[in-house]
Amino acid sequence: MRPFRPLDTAACDHLLPLVVDGGGWTPDVPGHLAPGDEEFIRLAGHAGRTLPPHVYAALADFAEHPHPSGALLLRNLPMGAVPATPATPTTPTVKDRTSEFTLLTVARMVGHPVGYRPEHGGDVVQNLVPVATSADRQVSTSSSIDLMYHTEAAFHPHRPRCLLLACLRGDAAAVTTLSSVREVMPLLPADTVDLLFQRRFRTAVDESYLHGRSNRLGEPVSVFSGTRDEPTMVFDEDLMVGIDADADEALRELGRTVRRHHTGVSLETGDVLVVDNSLAVHGRTPFTARYDGTDRWLQRSMVVSDLAASATDRVGRVITTVFGD
Repeated sequence: MRPFRPLDTAACDHLLPLVVDGGGWTPDVPGHLAPGDEEFIRLAGHAGRTLPPHVYAALADFAEHPHPSGALLLRNLPMGAVPATPATPTTPTVKDRTSEFTLLTVARMVGHPVGYRPEHGGDVVQNLVPVATSADRQVSTSSSIDLMYHTEAAFHPHRPRCLLLACLRGDAAAVTTLSSVREVMPLLPADTVDLLFQRRFRTAVDESYLHGRSNRLGEPVSVFSGTRDEPTMVFDEDLMVGIDADADEALRELGRTVRRHHTGVSLETGDVLVVDNSLAVHGRTPFTARYDGTDRWLQRSMVVSDLAASATDRVGRVITTVFGD
């Protein structure tokens, strides 16, 4: 088994995510439907009953009581025939729908998959591939820099409960990094923890949601929520700031602790990584993109627990909230 591994050899006792082998599952993929069709998603939800019992149980448990690491790695799931990696996330590609069906089956086990209109036009399944023009930017299509630790869509009133990443083609150098609030909070000074529970932090909007509009900071929020025994976290190393010097220093201390105490995995074909977006922040190490059809190719789905909460900001499964001026 290829386990998650600590990336800081000086640190120990890391919270390692749960790893489950999903080999042997052969879904009945409705190839005549598009992944964004409601019928495709409905059938993916029904297909959850055909998962191997131990995979079904792991997902059902994760949906109700997430692993303290905030992550579950399913291995050896079907991805179908994988063609050349597309040049951009929206470049048309000729492939079967196996990877999309696999991803959405897992997504329906933990919630309701949604799209966000500014992200790839609201696609419920999004292709994540390196793009030369964004190689050194803090976006999902970068490659040459560390993707800084963040809660997915930390700024968003309808941010996803879970983030799912399916690997069609991997790159050994591209390590998806993870750090859980359950690990880092006990390592922080008590006064820093107290401060991070206060509404003294504001978050800017990710540039991919702005489309040229001017950015602005959101309303003050806390980084930690919930209870001291079962905390949750919203954190963006790049976009979040404190409203005063003490709050800023608390953020820096949290960032230093996250960077010292994390795990990581180089996703391989057949992997589906499920991240609880309220427990674990994630990032990615740099890798060398070739832009020749052989690059790393992930597919992403974002899942909410309840569709009703976004009803006034949603068309079908696409959340339409507009940010910026």
